[in-house]
Amino acid sequence: MELNLFFSLVIFIFGLAVGSFLNCLIYRLETDKSFILGRSFCPRCHHKLEVLDLIPIFSFLFLKGKCRYCHKKISFQYPLVEMFTGALFVLCFLFQAPYYLFIIVPFLIVIFVYDLKHYIIPDKIIYPAIGIALILNFQFLISNQYSIFNSSILSALGAAGFFLLIVLVSSGKWMGIGDIKLGFLMGLVLGFPNILLALFLAFMMGAIIGVGLVGFKKKNMKSEVPFGPFLVLGTLISLFWGQEIINWYLSLSFYG
Repeated sequence: MELNLFFSLVIFIFGLAVGSFLNCLIYRLETDKSFILGRSFCPRCHHKLEVLDLIPIFSFLFLKGKCRYCHKKISFQYPLVEMFTGALFVLCFLFQAPYYLFIIVPFLIVIFVYDLKHYIIPDKIIYPAIGIALILNFQFLISNQYSIFNSSILSALGAAGFFLLIVLVSSGKWMGIGDIKLGFLMGLVLGFPNILLALFLAFMMGAIIGVGLVGFKKKNMKSEVPFGPFLVLGTLISLFWGQEIINWYLSLSFYG
């Protein structure tokens, strides 16, 4: 128990650091700057940040949510992304998830935030994520685990085809091309039947939030709502609790 707590703390701190990098990546994607070269700086005054300004969560709290140099407010995106990255890394550890999820989860976080803010899933993120997921899935083929490999590939093609059909039927009004690519990634990561659960959860959450926004007059029936964040949430829930939810549903269906 104590060992698990120690490793969870270490992994959480590591996740915070990764989350800090993801914030940098998101900002530099927004401004079309290289996320490899150059030091971190304040997006408002462009002052280069020192070490004490870059400690995940702590710096935000210590500076009271304001830049040390220009005193402008720092977006809550920064501590939230750091905290949730750390929490998701701990979940990966506690659920004994495959190692590759520590690679895929950061991509999903960037997609969630970027689509939520800009209503677009950037190709610079989704294509590398798909490429990595394909490479990781080939390990099942190499190790003769054909059923897992086939499940992933067929789920990816099925999810992408489903979204493609929606795009064609609606002439792109209901879904975007980015959702097709994200659906393909989801299938590669989840396989069958978790991909079905993820899609169901995404549509259910999207409908609930959409109705809520209309009800509170934040949106109207013609307003655009990004669907990528719901797909990411559905994917994460299915990754960690998918089998339990499916088993619970089947128990209701057949024994209830």
